[in-house]
Amino acid sequence: MTHTPEASARTSRSHDGRQLRRVVGASLVGTTIEWYDFFIYASAASLVFGKQFFPSLDGTAALLASFATLGVSFVARPIGGIVAGHLGDRVGRKAVLVATLLLMGISTIGVGLLPAYDSIGVAAPILLVVLRLLQGLSAGGEWGGAALMSVEHAPPGRRGYFGSFPQIGVPIGLLLANLVFFSVSAATTADQFARWGWRIPFLLSVVLIAVGFFVRARVSESPVFSELRARRARRSAPLAELLRTNRRELLIAIGLFIANNMVGYILIAFINSYGTRTLKLSSTTMLSIGMVGAVAWGVFTMLAGHWSDRWGRRRTYLVGTLAMGAWTFPFFLLFDTRSVPLMLAAVIVLGFGLGLTYGPQAAAYSELFPAGIRYSGVSFAYAFGAILGGGFAPLVSTWLVGETGTSLAVSGYMLLACLVTLAAVLALRERPAAEREAFVTGAE
Repeated sequence: MTHTPEASARTSRSHDGRQLRRVVGASLVGTTIEWYDFFIYASAASLVFGKQFFPSLDGTAALLASFATLGVSFVARPIGGIVAGHLGDRVGRKAVLVATLLLMGISTIGVGLLPAYDSIGVAAPILLVVLRLLQGLSAGGEWGGAALMSVEHAPPGRRGYFGSFPQIGVPIGLLLANLVFFSVSAATTADQFARWGWRIPFLLSVVLIAVGFFVRARVSESPVFSELRARRARRSAPLAELLRTNRRELLIAIGLFIANNMVGYILIAFINSYGTRTLKLSSTTMLSIGMVGAVAWGVFTMLAGHWSDRWGRRRTYLVGTLAMGAWTFPFFLLFDTRSVPLMLAAVIVLGFGLGLTYGPQAAAYSELFPAGIRYSGVSFAYAFGAILGGGFAPLVSTWLVGETGTSLAVSGYMLLACLVTLAAVLALRERPAAEREAFVTGAE
C-alpha cells in the first residue's frame, strides 16, 4: 500500500489536530482541578474557617486570621514558581504539570481530613497553614506549565485563543467550587455544614485529581521544549539568566497581573464574607452571585484570547484594564443596594474586565520570554503578580471596611491596582507577527 505526499500531509495534520485537542483539554482540565482546589479553600476561609480553627478570637479577628491563612499560600507561590520554572526549563513542561497536580490534590484532601481546633488545639491552625503552603507551592508552578503547553503547541496566529483555555480553568474552577459549596450548604443545616459539611468539597477532590492525572499523563511534551532538548539548548541556570537579561520584561509581566489577580480575589473570596457579614445576605445567595460572576469571567476570557489574536495583546489588555478601573466604584455602589439583580449586573460587568485582562495572559507572557528561560519567566511573574495583587486582597479589604466603615475604600484599593497594571500595559511592546512566531518557537 502506497502513501501519497498529500495523504501523508493529511495524516500529519490529523495527528497534530488530535494532539492539540488533547493538550488543550489536559490544560483546561488540569487548571480547573487545581483552581477548584484553591477556590474551595477561599470559600471555606470566608465562610467557616474562622470558627473551626480560630474559635478563641472574636468574629472579625477570626475572619482576618482565616484570610491570613488564605494569603499565606501566596508567600509559597514564588518558591513553587522558581522550583517548577527551573525544572520546567531543564526537565520538561509535562513532568512538572503532573507533579503540581498531585501536590495540590494531596494538600487539598489533607485540609478536608484535618481535625478542627476543638479536637487537637493549636496544632489545627498550624497544620492548616502547612497544607496551605503546599497548595501555594503547587499553584506557583502549575499555571506556567499549563499556559506554555497550550501556547507552544498552538498554530501560528492562534496562540491567544488556545492560550485562553488554561485561563478559563480559573473561572470554571471558581464556578465548580461555588456550585459544590452551594449544593452542600443547601443540603445541610447550618450546624451540619459548620461541623462536617464544609469538608465534602475538599474530599471530592480525590475524584477530580484521578481524572486530571489520567488526562495529563497522555499528552506529549511541548514541541518547543523538545526542540531545545534536541539542540541541547537548555540553560543550566534559567532563573539567573532571566534576572540578568530580562528584568524589564519580568517587571511588565508582574504588573500585567496585579489588577486582575486582586480584583479576581475580591470576587472569589471577599464578596462572600462581605455579603453575609455586612449586607446580611445568605451564603447561598452570595455563592449564586459568585457563580454568575465566574460564568461571565470565563466567557469573556475565551473571547479575549480570540480578540487578542485579531487586535493584539496590548489593545485587549488596555480595554480590559480601563474597564476594570472605571467599574471599581460602581461595583460596590451596586453591591451595597442589596438588590440581587443589581449585584448580578455588578459581577457581570466586572467579569468583562477580568476576562479581557486574563484571556491574553498566556500568550502575552510566552511572547515576553525566550524559550530556554520561558517557564521560569512566566512562573516567576505569575507568582509575584499574585502576591502583589490578590495574595492579601481579602484580608486588606476586610480591614479597610472595618477601619473606614465603607466599601468604597475597597473600590479605591482596586483602582490603585488598576493604575499599576495600566502602567505595565502601556510599557508592553508587541513584536511583528513573523518575529513573534520565530521568538515563541525558539528560533529567535
